[in-house]
Amino acid sequence: MKKSHFYILFFAGLAVAFYFIITSLVPEFNRSKLPSISKAKPFSFTNQDGQQVTEKDIKGKVFVASYFFTTCKGICPEMNGNLKKVYERFKDEKDFLILSHTSDPEVDSVPKIKRYADSVGADPNKWIFLTGRKDSLYNMARFAYAIDDPANNLKSIDDDFLHTQFWALVNKRGEVRKIYDGLKLDEVNALIRDIKKALRD
Repeated sequence: MKKSHFYILFFAGLAVAFYFIITSLVPEFNRSKLPSISKAKPFSFTNQDGQQVTEKDIKGKVFVASYFFTTCKGICPEMNGNLKKVYERFKDEKDFLILSHTSDPEVDSVPKIKRYADSVGADPNKWIFLTGRKDSLYNMARFAYAIDDPANNLKSIDDDFLHTQFWALVNKRGEVRKIYDGLKLDEVNALIRDIKKALRD
């Protein structure tokens, strides 16, 4: 009886050791099971410091993509308050960023987004506020990050306006993993858990 217990413990120990060896040597075993929704696309926007930011600058980073506008009195203050919780949790992670794009580039000049970024205490190296061409910004939201319905794309860009509380989580390989409602605390907490997983991928 004692011998059978010994063998059970011995082989159980071997199985545990084998699992840890496999998961450390084979990255696919550690990868998040979140499905890929879309793929981030090339872009060129201007940040709060007036510097050009492209997809090359964020290559290999996990990031959250969001949209807002500085004059928004509705959902944006609450949404960015929730996003700040995410920022505070991961601001010291070298492989994590937040990209907050303006929905209103005609109004949100570089000085305006700079003032806004400073008002929320954003480190420009970790929480990047972006402005640029309206059509490029909107196409990224709809066709890259999948946080707005492409059917909302109007024929006239002048008449178009994007207002969304949804965020996209993008992994190190540029895959959009999941969409979150930035006004719901349970989804904000789920995002925090999923960022941890994405950083380990």
